[in-house]
Amino acid sequence: MQIPNPHIPFKFRPKLLDCMRGYNFSSFFADLGAGAIVGIVALPLAMAFAIASGVKPEAGIFTAIIAGFIISAFGGSKVQIGGPTGAFVVIISGVVAKYGMQALLLCTIMAGAMLVAMSLMKMGFVIKFIPRPVTIGFTNGIAVIIFSTQIKDFFGLEIESMPADFFGKMNAIFHALDTIDWRTTLVAVISICTILFWPVKWRKRVPGSVVALLVGTLFAAVSGLKVATIGSNFNGIPDSLPAFTMPSFNWGELQGLIVPSITIAILAAIESLLSAVVADGMIEDKHDSNQELMAQGIANIVAPFFGGIPATGAIARTATNVKNGAKTPVAGIIHAIVLLIILLVFAPYAKYIPMSCLAAILFVVSYNMGDWREFLVLNKMTKSDASVYLITFALTVIFDLTIAVEVGMLLAAFLFIRRIAETTHIDAFDQKVEDLENLESLEGYDIPRGVMIFRIFGALMFGAADKLDGVLRGMATPPKVVILRMRTVMALDATAINALERLHSKIRATGAILLLSGTHSQPLQMIHKSGLAKILGEENICSNIHIAVERAAKIIALTDAKELGQK
Repeated sequence: MQIPNPHIPFKFRPKLLDCMRGYNFSSFFADLGAGAIVGIVALPLAMAFAIASGVKPEAGIFTAIIAGFIISAFGGSKVQIGGPTGAFVVIISGVVAKYGMQALLLCTIMAGAMLVAMSLMKMGFVIKFIPRPVTIGFTNGIAVIIFSTQIKDFFGLEIESMPADFFGKMNAIFHALDTIDWRTTLVAVISICTILFWPVKWRKRVPGSVVALLVGTLFAAVSGLKVATIGSNFNGIPDSLPAFTMPSFNWGELQGLIVPSITIAILAAIESLLSAVVADGMIEDKHDSNQELMAQGIANIVAPFFGGIPATGAIARTATNVKNGAKTPVAGIIHAIVLLIILLVFAPYAKYIPMSCLAAILFVVSYNMGDWREFLVLNKMTKSDASVYLITFALTVIFDLTIAVEVGMLLAAFLFIRRIAETTHIDAFDQKVEDLENLESLEGYDIPRGVMIFRIFGALMFGAADKLDGVLRGMATPPKVVILRMRTVMALDATAINALERLHSKIRATGAILLLSGTHSQPLQMIHKSGLAKILGEENICSNIHIAVERAAKIIALTDAKELGQK
């Protein structure tokens, strides 16, 4: 993987500008059709994610319109669709419950600023280093939490105040099972069956979630069933975008919002870039990860001033966009415009949408969101990967998403260090070794008496560098020359440099000489930059093993001559 040069300044160049060259009516009509369909698909999802997050449904629509427009207009992907997603449900609901809606708006702005900073520092590639067990672990955990938050509305349970923690929710739901409302459940079941049994051949043009929203709403209205609706719970939604408003907040709460802001920024970066990668595979294109982070940052800074919540790239909506023929970011812009038209024209009718209908949609979303096959292949994973996955999943569900990501990353880092240490080993060879095939190019060479060759495999970094300390351990007769063959060492760090210095001191204390051979560019650069080259002597850093053996032979000859002269 090529890592961007940090010394080259970030260039603000949205993908839209490149796509406008050669843009024609054929591309426009393809984008128009795809954008219109995705806009309709986004409506129930935007409201459902907002309600699941503990905010009003219009907040999700405002976010889908404003953030969706900005992400498409300024992003680094041709077909990315942005808006509210399930990834944020846990963190949003936690912030709102603890600090309130105004604090969430500030939190989102701070996260947006972090995303812009990540873009300017060209950190788009860093997201690729987050291990899969961590991302799958918290994604599946989020899916479970979304599912758990919708059980109340799906069955119409009478729960006065739903606890924030998972086990508290389960306990409240268990004790309220005798309050199940058959009318609410019937609407939910009809809605979920509509999604599941909607013909596959029609899903491309009219997704099942949209049909379920219409069928569930019409059934409730025509049958006269009294069920909870957006109107009864939220007094409907406004029929226009809110005016630009500065969020108000308490400075004393600012410190408590830093960690949630970081979590939102990380989640937005991860999901948007994962979505962009999926889109690349579908259209055979390559997105600009740093430009995408810039767009995500701007969207999350601007949307809160209009009552919006955190936004990122939405994989399902992006895939729908591609499958319906989207060619350029214009489709994403049209999707935002379609949502705005729906808001302006059809907002008064939104009050009739049953809460159980939205809960049914989120049931399906949470199922599709999780990668449940991972549980079936745990026995095929390494113990370390399985542990990271299960711990991240459990912490997400039981405690907090922020804790889950932090602990998951920390565990993954420690396990990675352990793997590096386990794969790094040192082999010893001297003139007594009969089988020289393991030394390859030295086969047929005579290793001088008093020379010991140590071949190092793997990265010589912290966690593995201490293996150098045992190089001379257990030797009855110390060698006169020690050669470290480093042609398979691709990386050194400061800990390894320090270990090499200690080894050199031990070897010099016995009157012997340390030689290095076959050192690659990064280790060689570290050796010179740290000053170790001067300590060892430039003449003792050899380009290959042949030169090192010849150098060792000369040292042995000089040493023997001196010893003979002294006698």
